[in-house]
Amino acid sequence: MSHSLPLTHIAEQYLLDPDVVFLNHGSFGAVPRPVFESYQHWQRELEANPVFFLGYRLPELLAKSRERLGAFINAAPDDLTFVPNVTYALNIVTRSLELQADDVVLTTDHEYGAIDRAWRFNCERVGARLVNQPVTVPVTDPAAVVEQIWAGVDERTKVISLSHITSPSALILPVAEICRRARNAGIISVVDGAHAPGQIDLDMEEIGADFYGGNCHKWLSSARGAGFLHSRPERQELLEPLVVSHGWDREVPGDSRFQDYFTSVGTIDPASYLSVPAAIDFQLQSDWPQVRQACHQLLRETEQRILGLSGLPPISPESMWAQMRVVLLPGKVEAYQRLWEEDRIIVPIGQHGGQPGVRISVQAYNSPADMDTLFQALRARAEAA
Repeated sequence: MSHSLPLTHIAEQYLLDPDVVFLNHGSFGAVPRPVFESYQHWQRELEANPVFFLGYRLPELLAKSRERLGAFINAAPDDLTFVPNVTYALNIVTRSLELQADDVVLTTDHEYGAIDRAWRFNCERVGARLVNQPVTVPVTDPAAVVEQIWAGVDERTKVISLSHITSPSALILPVAEICRRARNAGIISVVDGAHAPGQIDLDMEEIGADFYGGNCHKWLSSARGAGFLHSRPERQELLEPLVVSHGWDREVPGDSRFQDYFTSVGTIDPASYLSVPAAIDFQLQSDWPQVRQACHQLLRETEQRILGLSGLPPISPESMWAQMRVVLLPGKVEAYQRLWEEDRIIVPIGQHGGQPGVRISVQAYNSPADMDTLFQALRARAEAA
């Protein structure tokens, strides 16, 4: 089994411990050396003259960083604001929308726990309902997923919130079609894009979500603590700041309330936001479309080997995943719980429709040897079960 590209030269740029088989890029990412150096450069610039940097230089630097990110995801820079992560981004949305008693927020049963809790918290305050519409696996057709989700819509549905790439099951959901239907029905659309930037091509205009939160510190591999919130211009007036600071109630001609509310949040270390252009450059210079394809191929070959242990089906068509994949396992989930302690493998194990599954992330630093180590460990546990 081999990569379709020799990725060793890229793998050497990452700072990971070589004695660890790291197959969980999807959780917290990993930062390549040039991006980490950019991050440290901006921290040193700040420390050299904190008042001048934060008070005078930072607005222009953030604007330039937003421009680079906007070009990368096809979004107007003024419709983007940096936030620490997607949980923060979507808390802005959940806390801003004025839900009423008996309003319905429709989501799926594949959502990230923090976002699910954010919606529950705000629904329970006013008597609104959160509906986790089932998306059954295995999935055979993306169009069927659209219909499964849309079957939960009724006259009380005010918001549809769903992941672009689901965290527990690693499925790429057909968000553009759901957002299109929501817009036609007068329903607000919210997308959790935590796993999307850097793993798949993104186009905010094509997706058409009213609100889209993304992380740059996962698959784009910026420094940690760099996420964004994108809002369609006509929806920005719905948003209120989570942190009230100098940007609130500021009347400066030509200023954007959207930027004022979410850029001015007190003293922060903005170095992670300023590392985003370096992360984009690293991928551009490394021919990232081919890197992603090589990672996908390695993961596909690994999935086939693991499914051979049990004869279980894949959980979705190949079109619905990229560099992160859940593969079902035979036996009980308890058999696979000590991969870190016994084999030095970092990889999540979970339950999917009553069946154990392993969520494997493959990034440029992973090798066929990593896949062999994982397969041998899983096979030993499957045979012992």
